[in-house]
Amino acid sequence: MRESVQAEVMMSFLVSEELSFRIPVELRYETSDPYAVRLTFHLPGDAPVTWAFGRELLIDGVGRPCGEGDVHIAPADCEMLGEVLIRLQVGCDQALFRSSVPPLVAFLDRTDKLVPLGQEGALADFDAHLEEALDRILAEEQSAG
Repeated sequence: MRESVQAEVMMSFLVSEELSFRIPVELRYETSDPYAVRLTFHLPGDAPVTWAFGRELLIDGVGRPCGEGDVHIAPADCEMLGEVLIRLQVGCDQALFRSSVPPLVAFLDRTDKLVPLGQEGALADFDAHLEEALDRILAEEQSAG
């Protein structure tokens, strides 16, 4: 049975030091992919953009800087854990978002009630997910090529 947790959080999209604007961000967690959370950013004038990354990265990032590669999450101020910065990067392009911590913690708490941290392996069917991901990648390459 596929179950999920969803929440909408308002985040600040930090365009520069002088310019930022608030955008709605949908947070989603599904038991069909128990290690990941998905954040869908609704940027004005653009199609929604969805990023998927480890739930544990979001949990850890609320309290301390963490992340490698394309996703980095860290408290905005290490002395006060009221806000978190989420940096997403593709190549040279990056986007920086600031969120209040309480709605993220509430969302993560709901995911933990659905699938406790450390119990994801009981739900994960890696062979099926791997085959599905490979099929999707191959289909995208064929349509682009």
